[in-house]
This record gives sequence, C-alpha cells and structure tokens, in this order.
Amino acid sequence: MKHLKRLISFAVIFAAITTAALAQATATATATATIVSPILITKSLDMNFGNVAVGTTAGTVVMTPAGARSATGGVTLPATAGTVSAATFNVTGTTGYTYTIAITGSPLTVTSGGNTMTVTAFTNSPASPATLAAGDNALTVGATLNVGASQVAGTYVSGTPFSVTVNYN
Repeated sequence: MKHLKRLISFAVIFAAITTAALAQATATATATATIVSPILITKSLDMNFGNVAVGTTAGTVVMTPAGARSATGGVTLPATAGTVSAATFNVTGTTGYTYTIAITGSPLTVTSGGNTMTVTAFTNSPASPATLAAGDNALTVGATLNVGASQVAGTYVSGTPFSVTVNYN
C-alpha cells in the first residue's frame, strides 16, 4: 500500500509538471522600419494670366494646368499675350509612392491699387493622387481669373500666395 501511495504521488507530480510544460509556448518576432525620403515641393514658376482686355461685360480667363488660356463673356485675349504661365512646381520623394495634392487659398484676391479681381477654380496636373517617378516630377496649376465689367487697367498681383501641399498617401 505504501508503494501504491508513492506511485500515485509520483504520477500526480509528473502530470502537473507535464501539464505546465505543455501549457506554455514561446515565439519571437523582429521589428522593422523603412525610412523613406521626405516628399518635397518647390515652386518653379508663378501663375500669370498674361494680357487681358475687357469691355462693359464681365467675363473670365480660364488657364489650364498646361498654360493654355481661353476667355468668356466680355473678356478678350489680345494678340500680344504678354507673359502667360500656369504655376509650376517640382515634387520629389520616394519613387513609386503615391501622394495627394491639395490647393488652398481660393478664392485668391489680386489687386492693383484699390481695384480687385478674384482667382478661383484651381486645377492641377497631374490629378490627385499622383505617383512619384524617379527624378523631378512637374506639378502644374491653372485657375480661373474672374474679370469685372470695365475692370480698371493695371497689373494685378495677389497680396498673399495660394498654397500647394503634397503628402504621401
């Protein structure tokens, strides 16, 4: 009987140790981080609607991101166009990554003395989201210039700039 008690005690202890050993498992993992080049944007060229003529009817000058102009309403575009350019920026970052483009500052007021016009409906190329290629990536911005009837002659300039923000997706 004494022998049986020892055998039972040994079996209980062995079962407890075995159960404890089977209830625990361990795995390991590593941590990884990839640092990407920061996305950067720099201005290359300001937006310039060029020479615009207006009569007694208001109108607009629509500039595409490619720098092409068209006129509506009482606005005409003289043969001597002056300096015409869509705003141009250079975007750099990690090749193959996508990014969003946000333009703020609309409506933008342009003034000449006490006279004003507004710039609205900003458009950009490429469209957002865009994908970064190797090297420099051109980003161009067009908009609509809203010209009043009998707008006073002068060179109209924005007192504050509009902002173009790019951000990785």
